[in-house]
Amino acid sequence: MYKNLLEYIVKNLVNNPEAVQINEVEQETKLVLKLRVAKEDMGRIIGKEGRIIRSIREIISAYAVKNSQKVSVDIEEIK
Repeated sequence: MYKNLLEYIVKNLVNNPEAVQINEVEQETKLVLKLRVAKEDMGRIIGKEGRIIRSIREIISAYAVKNSQKVSVDIEEIK
């Protein structure tokens, strides 16, 4: 559910949507979505001063709160 939302948002922002990978990791009290994008798309996802990734995290977090859950998004670079 959260993975699909994150995937939809990210694939519409990047130039290389085939390289987008999202892994779900269950931690003690929350779900962590590990987002991996191509190196050339990192700037598009992070945005100026981190504004885009902050907005993505807010959207996912707001959706999770509505469902009484905690979800966070971590971003990694594909090497």
